[in-house]
Amino acid sequence: MTLPIILSFAALLLLCLLSLLQSRWPVWLRGLLVVGVSCFYFYAEGAIHTLWGWPSGDPLPERFVLLAAVIEEPAGKRDGALYVWVNAVEDGRPAAQPRAYQLPYSKDLHALLNEGLKKVRNGIAQLGTAEPKAGRKGLARLRPGSDEQQVKLRDMPLPQLPEK
Repeated sequence: MTLPIILSFAALLLLCLLSLLQSRWPVWLRGLLVVGVSCFYFYAEGAIHTLWGWPSGDPLPERFVLLAAVIEEPAGKRDGALYVWVNAVEDGRPAAQPRAYQLPYSKDLHALLNEGLKKVRNGIAQLGTAEPKAGRKGLARLRPGSDEQQVKLRDMPLPQLPEK
């Protein structure tokens, strides 16, 4: 997956270099090209970080199995964060590949994850649900903090085996 990304950047750099050196564009248009390609680089770098295993800032899946969590408490100028590693539950089965998520720090979620991790260490799998927090009605993008989720954990039900 990384080779196509690297080749795309190399092709973009070559086109930019050729247009800067060989074109008869006005200087202001060449400058605009340099600024545009620079902005695209930083945008693409952020997108690539989500592909290479960095924790996702996306909301948690609606149903998931908790695998692990790392808790960074707020200290000084640094905001805290909660990093969780989960398997999304799709069609009643855990997904094939786990995903890391970064959540904003809250004391309630910190306590919930601590309890869930204790149970996971004792061999009791934890099934989680994440629902958007109830709030005022209206356009979600106009309300800051409307992307917060209500996370709940419970013990995974034991599988029901058929009788012989």
